[in-house]
Amino acid sequence: MTTQADLDLGTHKVVTDERVREQNRLQRLLIRPEMGALIGAVGIFIFFAIVAAPFRSPEALATVLYASSTIGIMAVAVGLLMIGGEFDLSSGVAVTTSSLAASMLAYNLHLNLWVGSALALVVSLAVGFFNGYMVMRTKIPSFLITLSSFLMLTGINLAVTKLISGQVATPSVSDMQGFDSAKAVFASSFTIGSVSIRITVLWWILFTVVATWVLFKTRIGNWIFAVGGNQDSARAVGVPVTKVKVGLFMFVGFTAWFVGMHLLFSFNTIQSGQGIGNEFLYIIAAVIGGCLLTGGYGTAIGTLIGAFIFGMTNQGIVYAGWNPDWFKFFLGAMLLFAVIANNAFRAYAAKR
Repeated sequence: MTTQADLDLGTHKVVTDERVREQNRLQRLLIRPEMGALIGAVGIFIFFAIVAAPFRSPEALATVLYASSTIGIMAVAVGLLMIGGEFDLSSGVAVTTSSLAASMLAYNLHLNLWVGSALALVVSLAVGFFNGYMVMRTKIPSFLITLSSFLMLTGINLAVTKLISGQVATPSVSDMQGFDSAKAVFASSFTIGSVSIRITVLWWILFTVVATWVLFKTRIGNWIFAVGGNQDSARAVGVPVTKVKVGLFMFVGFTAWFVGMHLLFSFNTIQSGQGIGNEFLYIIAAVIGGCLLTGGYGTAIGTLIGAFIFGMTNQGIVYAGWNPDWFKFFLGAMLLFAVIANNAFRAYAAKR
């Protein structure tokens, strides 16, 4: 026979189980890699919406999204590479290398710009393969290998451009065959209402969605987390560590090519000194988004939020009428906040 005490005990157990489930959901939410970045993004959006009236307009949001997308596309690949436990300090100048290669090959060999772009893709993938192969073959940290690549590409970009064109910029390609169709893919705009939005925003979202699916729904994603956490243990259980890491470096090369094509077809000409320093913006976006410098932890969505923070800060300072020299200060402050917040959330969740 069921007594009132039994009923009370059962009710207490149900309530306790529900509280445990709520605590577990809270813990899982807090330890999400992008949680610190999300809080920071909301705070920055509210801040600039208050101090800068133009920031609240739809046109301003479109500008912010565009600034974010050109960093965010690269940050997705750099973030995946960091989850895999490696860095690429050549990614910034690799974007310029791809633009220069497409422009000069097509212009000097009288090729259709699509053919020049395809050849530039081969160059970009080769740079990625070289970085990955050298890291895995020599066992030298990727920081040093890609720093060497950064210096070599910087020199190649300038020296080859001056050698072929006699100046530090490439000739305009706006009147060459294939320009209009290529611009439609890489550098066009579309309108929502009265607001013009650059197509790179859609590409940025697509890259993020695909990367998220790969990370969490495929075996390759498991391999990326495994090699970033401990590559020796991953190799012991059959993970193809070398192929995974070389593939990640080549993916960085692919996105460098993609952003390079956007720059080429947006501005028609490329300065050989562009891109220096952008590699740090990609890494900062990934770190703000929750990717650990030690590897094995992070999300593509986090890199999206980190790049969005970059775009908001970059444009918000302009809309507020402040000296743009403050941009790097705010970016550094956000980097520090995100790192501290992510560590605090993980520590809190671990104690619960």
